[in-house]
Amino acid sequence: MDDYGPSTYGDRIAEAYDDWFPESSRAGVVDAAVPFLRELAAAGPALELGIGTGRVALPLVREGVEVHGIDASEAMLAKLRAKEGAASIPTSVSDFRDFQLETRFTLAYVVFNTFFALLTQDDQVTCFQAVARHLTPDGVFVIEAFVPDVSRFDRGQRVSAVHVSVDEVQLEVSMHDLIAQRTESHHVV
Repeated sequence: MDDYGPSTYGDRIAEAYDDWFPESSRAGVVDAAVPFLRELAAAGPALELGIGTGRVALPLVREGVEVHGIDASEAMLAKLRAKEGAASIPTSVSDFRDFQLETRFTLAYVVFNTFFALLTQDDQVTCFQAVARHLTPDGVFVIEAFVPDVSRFDRGQRVSAVHVSVDEVQLEVSMHDLIAQRTESHHVV
């Protein structure tokens, strides 16, 4: 994984992201997240780390929240910019481990397990420090992430079918390193 950098995931999946994770499959999760995040943002601006194609940012903007976004992948931001309503969202191409913006936010958030793109504890701590520098005194930082179920792995590995149709099969292939507390996953189509 020496060639894996902050933009790798987004650059590799940008073309397929909205097809693999369509709005219809995420509607319930986003519908629950938006009012929660809107309330936390109050009257202040919000910052999404790993904004991607705007899965959460666009509905928040439609609810009247001023949203700014950071993403390491220009390819993902291009997909966002092509969508209706995205013109009002200021974005920065940046690694969210460490960034500098002029604005201070009442809410910073990272969703859909994107926080796991920070591969080391040092990177995660640096991200917390960067977010803290950008929050207002009463600002909050929200992370949406799952707790990995290590019982899913047999001898540290797992293969599962994500989607099967006549013309296509999507698999998730994962290896879990119990000592390093890291899971490496690939989606195979």
